[in-house]
Parts: sequence; C-alpha cells; structure tokens
Amino acid sequence: MHFIVFEGLDGAGKSTLIEGLKRELTTLGESVVLTREPGGTELGEKIRELLLTKDGESPVARAELLLYEAARAQHCDKVIEPALAKKHWVICDRFSASSIAFQAGGRGLDRKTIDQLNSFATQDLAPALWVLLDLTTAEAMRRMQGRDLDRFESENKDFHERVRQRYLDLAKENQQSWLVLDASRKPSELMLELMAKLKERKLWPA
Repeated sequence: MHFIVFEGLDGAGKSTLIEGLKRELTTLGESVVLTREPGGTELGEKIRELLLTKDGESPVARAELLLYEAARAQHCDKVIEPALAKKHWVICDRFSASSIAFQAGGRGLDRKTIDQLNSFATQDLAPALWVLLDLTTAEAMRRMQGRDLDRFESENKDFHERVRQRYLDLAKENQQSWLVLDASRKPSELMLELMAKLKERKLWPA
C-alpha cells in the first residue's frame, strides 16, 4: 500500500500512465483508489468547476489558491486518509505540488505562503513518490490541439514554461521523493520504466 502522485503539464499523459499502473496493481490483487485534484469529493468536484471554467468571473490568484486548498483539505480527510487507513493504494492525479507549480511558478504567489497552506490543508500528508511526467511546453500544447481547453490549459506558453520549470525545481529539491520521466516517450516504455523504478525504490508489492 502506497500513496503515489502524478504531476506534469496538461497533455503529458498522466491519465494513461495512471490507468496503466492501476491495471498492473489490480492484476496482483492490490486494492487501488484513483482520485484527482482538484476534485475527488463531491465538494471538491464543485470547486473544480469553479476553478477550471472559462465562463463568468475568474478568481484572482489568491482566491484561486485558497479554493485549491479548500478542495485539498476535503480530499485528504474524506478520501485519501481513509483509503490509506484501509491499506489501499492511492494514486492521485495532482496534489499539493501542483499549487507550488501553478500558483507559485505560474501565478507568482509566495512559495512560503503556499507551503504553509499546503501543510495546513494536508496535515503534512505526503506521497511515497511524486512522478513527474516532463514534457516541453511546445509538445504539450501540440497534444492539446483540438481539445476544448479549460482555463488553465488556455494560459499562454510563458505561463506553462514557468509551471514546468517549477516542477523541475521541485524534483531537484528532493530527488529521493521524485521520479522524473521523459513524457515524450511511448506510454508502454514509460510504464516499464515506472514499474522498474518502483521496484528499485521498494515501492512495488513483494
């Protein structure tokens, strides 16, 4: 049982790798809970709509951050912590690092404030491993062509460059807790590398 979080730019292929990991674990008889941020709970999904919609008034950067943290607190208490207590694997599409990447990196908010709010919202819950699917902004934007883009996906290239760089900085800060994968590779190759790294780090079922 472990808590694994996937991060990266939109279009990096997180959903495909998450589904692949779930499939491998369930084949081994493991119980897996898939969840996401923002979202994961009834309240969180309503907040997600507020955050991602391009309709109506957009939240200012501070309000945006606080909405994320509210959804995160609900998510931790109602989904993640109970699942871990039951010895389930929890695989999450984005978690607290997203607020550092998007709100500190993308929006320019104070990192120390975000760290404090993340700590409060999660009660210092941290995953066993962060998996960063790293992709150039140009390739990420190319992959999203033709999609109905949400508010964040519609941001300009400079915004996404800042987000990507902050993710890479986070991975460098704590290399033992992060795994960076080259998301330009085929999903099958990424899946094999992920499983190998999980085994190497003793995070794979015995």
